[in-house]
Amino acid sequence: MNEPIKGEPIEHQVLRGPDGEPLYAVIPWDVFVERFGAAAELDDEVTIPHAVIKIEETQGCSIIRAWREHLGLTQAGLAERMGISRAAYAQMEAVGANPRPTTLKKIAAAMGVNWRQIQD
Repeated sequence: MNEPIKGEPIEHQVLRGPDGEPLYAVIPWDVFVERFGAAAELDDEVTIPHAVIKIEETQGCSIIRAWREHLGLTQAGLAERMGISRAAYAQMEAVGANPRPTTLKKIAAAMGVNWRQIQD
C-alpha cells in the first residue's frame, strides 16, 4: 500500500457502539506499522523476572545493568559480544542513559533476551 498523502483518506473501518457512536477505527496493518513503528510490534510474551526488578530497585541501577547482572555477565564480556569497548557499553547501561531502539536491540541480542525486556 502506498503511503497516504497528508489529507488523503486512509482505508479504514469504523466500529460503532450500541448507541451508534464511533468506538474504534480499524486501519490496515501496514499503515499502523508505518505510523507507530516499534510500538506496532506484537509481543504479548515479554516479561521481566522478579529477580531483575529486585536488582534494579535495590541497587538503583538501570534495567540493562540489572539484566546483565542477573545473567552473570560482565560489562567487558557483553561489550566483546557487541564488538565495542567496555567504556562504550558502560555508557549505554548507565542510569539516565536512553539508548535508541536499534542500540537496545543490539544489547538484547548480545544478552539473549527480547529488546523490549531491557526498555526503560
